Amino acid sequence: MSALLWTSKSTTRIAEELTRQGHPVSQPTVYRRLQGLGYSLQSNLKTKEGTAPRERDSQFRYINEQVRTFQARGDPVLSVDAKKHERVGEFKNAGRTWRPKGEPTEVNVYDYPDLGEGPAIPYGVYDVQRNRGFVNVGMDHETAEFAVESLRRWWRLVGRRHYGEAKAWLICADGGGSNGSRRRGWKWHLQRLASEVGKPVTVCHYPPGTSKWNKIEHRLFSQISLTWRGQPLVSYEAVVNLIGSTRTSTGLKVKAMLDRSQYDVGEKVSDEQMGRINLREHEVHPEWNYTILP
Repeated sequence: MSALLWTSKSTTRIAEELTRQGHPVSQPTVYRRLQGLGYSLQSNLKTKEGTAPRERDSQFRYINEQVRTFQARGDPVLSVDAKKHERVGEFKNAGRTWRPKGEPTEVNVYDYPDLGEGPAIPYGVYDVQRNRGFVNVGMDHETAEFAVESLRRWWRLVGRRHYGEAKAWLICADGGGSNGSRRRGWKWHLQRLASEVGKPVTVCHYPPGTSKWNKIEHRLFSQISLTWRGQPLVSYEAVVNLIGSTRTSTGLKVKAMLDRSQYDVGEKVSDEQMGRINLREHEVHPEWNYTILP
């Protein structure tokens, strides 16, 4: 018996191939035979999550414990992530808005990048206790340095006014992307930030495949998407203003600013630099939980 258990060939192509090999057969016959053998056309099914359920459960329990500890002390608990990159210009944005009948907003027919101003890269910092959001809108690349710079700007614009007496920070982040658990640049730049503010920074990463449980996704990013649905993001000013106008009935308020800096996508962090990071791994899932000291 052949080891081939699947094929993407059409029944017409299969019939042609069989006929070429000396087995004349029609396309309908091939179709009926495949059905009779229990075959059907199927797409991929997402079932593999990558991490054992027991590991995910224990990590979520640990994150919850850390959040409760930091909140009890009055220290900031920050949920962070980068939102989907947006195209700035007269491009169609999903959703609908109320307008006079027959007068829709006109946008470009084509989505060619050169018709716009460039990318908008929103990196969000959500303050869990205060239900407040901060978004740093980048114009260049999403890098680890950009992610940490967003935290730095949150601290300077908002954080130190409310948490100046805090003993430490807790950051809850995805395990991948610019703030990934294996990103050397993320840890290197966090070290620099921790030394600047003079406070330990504890990071707890969500297990692989669980990013949608990150509070920033449904507390902040989903609300921003509702704010600008159907609104073409015609300029960077429009992006910042729309994000900053986001409000909810539960009290969410958001501040946003534009980051015009350029970030090096090829940055390398050497072993020597890694050795200088004052990092303390936690006993529970040290690959996901650690504290960087000033």
